[in-house]
Amino acid sequence: MSVENVVAPPSPPLPPPPPSLARSVSSKKKLYLALAEGRAPVEGDYEEARNILEQRESSFRKDLQWLLFNKCGLVALWMATHLLQPPKTVMLETLVQMAKDNGYTEQGEMFSASDMAKLAEEVCGCRVQRLSGGMMGENTAVILKHLAGRQPVLVPYDEDFNHEPCVRNGHKAHWAVVSGILLGLRQGCVDSKHFSHDVTLPWLHLSQNEASISWLPDDIKEMFVLAKQGKSLRYQLWKFESVTQSNNQLKEMDPQRASDGTRYVLPPGGVQKGLAGQVLLLHTNTQIKS
Repeated sequence: MSVENVVAPPSPPLPPPPPSLARSVSSKKKLYLALAEGRAPVEGDYEEARNILEQRESSFRKDLQWLLFNKCGLVALWMATHLLQPPKTVMLETLVQMAKDNGYTEQGEMFSASDMAKLAEEVCGCRVQRLSGGMMGENTAVILKHLAGRQPVLVPYDEDFNHEPCVRNGHKAHWAVVSGILLGLRQGCVDSKHFSHDVTLPWLHLSQNEASISWLPDDIKEMFVLAKQGKSLRYQLWKFESVTQSNNQLKEMDPQRASDGTRYVLPPGGVQKGLAGQVLLLHTNTQIKS
């Protein structure tokens, strides 16, 4: 038989990727497909938040008056740009490249609140206020006033498997954008002139405009934040204390990640100096002058 007549057998098919890798790639493709399609990560001011509260209605004390304010890493900052200036949103790839060009990141990581603040000012064109010393004490009142003014907050925290805050010493550090706050107040604290009853949840009061926080600390019995994490386009409702605890204990980079041979940008003093106890307030009504 001549060589020309020999037909080589077909090559065996390539083995499928490991299930964990396939899931990871699929998850990323879904997220970035949504972003590429222009699907806004921040929807109506109250629609999505109302759905969360309705699902968890039985967990809220009915002896309190509930008041909701809402306005609607690097992906969290991208989400914040939608809150700030919806007609002028920046492509995610452009945001990452800007961070790389400025030496803030190598792989999309952001371990410095100071660098994140500078990037946010450049991207959003607004003034960014960096708070340090944790989210409790005097900073609680500052954060409440900011969110009641319908302006977003960027918070670094340890992310659990379900995206909620956890305590991992900074090994799972991520950024989230907080756009709203839910307060449980003692009876008689809510002025009906500035807040309306929700149609579907009569126990819930909705803020219609920017409102000043005039309650005493003892008036506020429970407090939650409405947040979105970079891996999810959906709101989550987190206890303020849980976010505070997670934000305050960011101490070090995951040792496995630190030794994987990949280069990351760490600020002087590492993760603890760069992130622990720090949050960023984005002042949408204060533009940076060029």
